[in-house]
Amino acid sequence: MSFAVRALKVGQTEIPGPELFWMSDWDRWHRLFFNVVLVQGEGITLLVNTGAPEDLAPINEVWTSILGERSRFERTEDETILAQLARVGVAPEDVTHVVVTPFQLYSTAGIPFFPNAQVCLSKTGWIHYHTTHAHPHDIRWSSISKTVLGYLVLDAWDRVRLLEDEDEIAPGIRTWWAGAHHRASIAIEIDSTAGTVVVSDAFFVYANVEENRLLGINENMYEALACYERTRRTADRIVPLYDPLVYERYPDGVVAPKS
Repeated sequence: MSFAVRALKVGQTEIPGPELFWMSDWDRWHRLFFNVVLVQGEGITLLVNTGAPEDLAPINEVWTSILGERSRFERTEDETILAQLARVGVAPEDVTHVVVTPFQLYSTAGIPFFPNAQVCLSKTGWIHYHTTHAHPHDIRWSSISKTVLGYLVLDAWDRVRLLEDEDEIAPGIRTWWAGAHHRASIAIEIDSTAGTVVVSDAFFVYANVEENRLLGINENMYEALACYERTRRTADRIVPLYDPLVYERYPDGVVAPKS
């Protein structure tokens, strides 16, 4: 199987250095992009993540209360998920699979846009979400909104697939539980036209995985190190879900072209 892989920018923010690199860059801020990844081929149109909600207030209320105004989620009109998909000729009805990592409003909000998609969620993350009442990193309604949760467990439940920690979505597209960033964080391996592509939020930027610089906002550094080692061993091309450098390495986000 040889899939095309493309990154689409759907927003940006800035974060302080120690959030990106563990115990490092105390006096620096770093620009992050929020990337959705589009995978196409073999009758499959798959999205990794679905973009932030139309109303960014719930995200920014939480983020600015912790980090200040500099951390606001910003998005232009042409960076909504639907605008970006339209730009590359994909209609919401065309999407066959949605994979979400992690569970946060910026990844889960657009799930209802895709009425024909199988919605793939980490089973480990789903169990954690529904069995944890208080957590220092996960705020329930900042992970999945009440509207989207209702959609998942009512309207879309027959299309929800809970992924095992090692799983295969379709021939040539595999997932594995990564942890590190959130309990719902996974890695997606794609057999692309340019070799094996690995996509994850467990590493924010290339330096995390390529230089083994631990993610600052990690929940378990041993999970992070294991994820980085496996990614380096497996991947021909890597797509961190927040790194602006994706678009420098791969102009217009084309990680693996259509064959």
